[in-house]
Amino acid sequence: MTLVSVGGLAKYYGAELIFQAINFQIARGDKIALVGVNGAGKSTLLKILAGLETPDTGQVASARGTRVAYLAQEVRFTGEQTLWQEMEAALSNLALLQREIEALEPLIADTNGPDWAAHMERYGELTARFEHGGGYEVEQRIKRTLQGLGFHEAHYHQRLNQFSGGQKTRAALAATLLADPDLLLLDEPTNHLDMQALEWLELFLRNWDGTLVVISHDRYFLDRVTKRTLELAFGTLEDYPAPYQKYLELKAERLERRMKEFQAQQEFIAKTEEFIRRYKAGQRAREAKGREKRLERLKRDHGLDRPREQAKLKLFLDAKLRSGDLVLALDGLVIGYPGDRRHESEPRVLLRADGLELTRGERVALLGPNGCGKTTLLRTLIDQLKPLQGQPRLGHQVQIGYYAQGHDLLNWEATVLEELLRVGPNLGEAAARTMLGRFLFSGDDVFKRIADLSGGERSRVALAQLMVLPGNLLILDEPTNHLDIGAREALEGVLRDYPGSILFVSHDRYFIDAVADRIWLIEEGRMRSYLGGYSAFMAAREAQPASQSSAHEQQRSKQAEASSVGSPNTSSQISAEERQRKKRIAALESEVALLEQELGQLKAELEAASAAQDIKQITALGTQYAELEDLLAAKYEQWEQLAA
Repeated sequence: MTLVSVGGLAKYYGAELIFQAINFQIARGDKIALVGVNGAGKSTLLKILAGLETPDTGQVASARGTRVAYLAQEVRFTGEQTLWQEMEAALSNLALLQREIEALEPLIADTNGPDWAAHMERYGELTARFEHGGGYEVEQRIKRTLQGLGFHEAHYHQRLNQFSGGQKTRAALAATLLADPDLLLLDEPTNHLDMQALEWLELFLRNWDGTLVVISHDRYFLDRVTKRTLELAFGTLEDYPAPYQKYLELKAERLERRMKEFQAQQEFIAKTEEFIRRYKAGQRAREAKGREKRLERLKRDHGLDRPREQAKLKLFLDAKLRSGDLVLALDGLVIGYPGDRRHESEPRVLLRADGLELTRGERVALLGPNGCGKTTLLRTLIDQLKPLQGQPRLGHQVQIGYYAQGHDLLNWEATVLEELLRVGPNLGEAAARTMLGRFLFSGDDVFKRIADLSGGERSRVALAQLMVLPGNLLILDEPTNHLDIGAREALEGVLRDYPGSILFVSHDRYFIDAVADRIWLIEEGRMRSYLGGYSAFMAAREAQPASQSSAHEQQRSKQAEASSVGSPNTSSQISAEERQRKKRIAALESEVALLEQELGQLKAELEAASAAQDIKQITALGTQYAELEDLLAAKYEQWEQLAA
């Protein structure tokens, strides 16, 4: 069944054409990926589908009663509402149903009242809709969704205007999912999600029976969630009945076929023009004239344009100096936040690294939940932050090239050209402009201010700087952020061929699989090494013996086993005291999980405060962290006593 029909859409911004002649249909239950390079018009098309923008021509027709929910890339909350209040507002349709049901209850209680049968029928219809929409488990739905996206109870009653940008985006995503619309429109929903939240979102969307159109540069996510791909390119739309990886194959086949058709037509045109030239004034002039007219009609009505391909980044990297075999050693390294004697605050340990080595040519991905200390570790390695204990040891002739996540090293008042020449003053303007052309900055683009660029353009400038003076150890903090899929693929290729060593942080699992040959995992304040990329890492984790799993995982396993003791047939034989003990164990397990989430969030906030050198905030957060650690230790002790 068709849910949405799109016909003849065109959109201009001023005189600039964004796209035209856009035609497609969305069937109920479709899971669609909307892809294309940055600036192709994906977000604009999604806003038109959401009814937030109007096309210059064409229309969008939806089935009657279709409920649409839209998540933008950038989220702003106004007012004083809390996170929980925003979630309840997302379920306002259920609140309306509940009020109508409650209004009908006194009417159906009087079986002799007028219109009792009609009221009863309406009551049955409303209660069925209320139950189907999860009305009887609103609180549980809200908690499951918030916890799945990385929130904990301490956040529930905080005002949204106090949240960070990433938290606001996750809150908006939670509200959008809770709305349970017929058509869900998501613009980059995986931004600001750690691996755990990403996997939760994927599972949610795969199991959800609604209709989805999603923009994302996360290829792993697209392959796991979507079944159809719409590509915006050169102002037109191409439809592929496949998820991302299969779409790439179909696209290549389609391009090859069209190129052959174009070449065949060009050969026919050339031969026909040659015939016309030779015989236009001879005995076969009439035939030549006829062919000329037919050729004009062919060019006018059926002429084929040469198939176009997107311009690609032309990246290159070289380690000009060969390092020793040992590139980096982490022994007895402790990182975190320094204490402040004036405020009598103690240092707070974030993580400990011991017995880890990175050798020449290795490419290591640093993984862990948000707030575990990944960026703090990288900044410690480049000497922006001091370790609490120990010192990272660099090998012989190691030179570091660093890519900052937030483009912190860029001068936002400089032009693109000035920024490249700043790190490579010996390049000269001509060579610098040639290099910037490889990064898709042509003509007057090189004179744009950094402040006026998009996130993707700033990423390309930072990568260009890295190429000018690359070290033999690249330390990259989220290098794929703001890059479209084509740019990510180009970066993957150059990093795979790079002869030096790489340590990088990324949430792009496809990128990790393509580049990394080793994983360093930060977990519970410790670091562990795994051989292989992301897929190999996940396989190793799944095969990991229980004896090697984290303490919390072991506790969850024990608690699950304890909960499974006694079938329904024997439950009556369990004493009230035993049932109470198991109930308390389950409650403690939930409390432990929430406290661990709170600690992770506090780590992230401490990291941000440390980066901003906000001593007052560091002190306040450090106190909270210490109190939570003490509380968590007490909960663990209670659990061990009950589970013994």
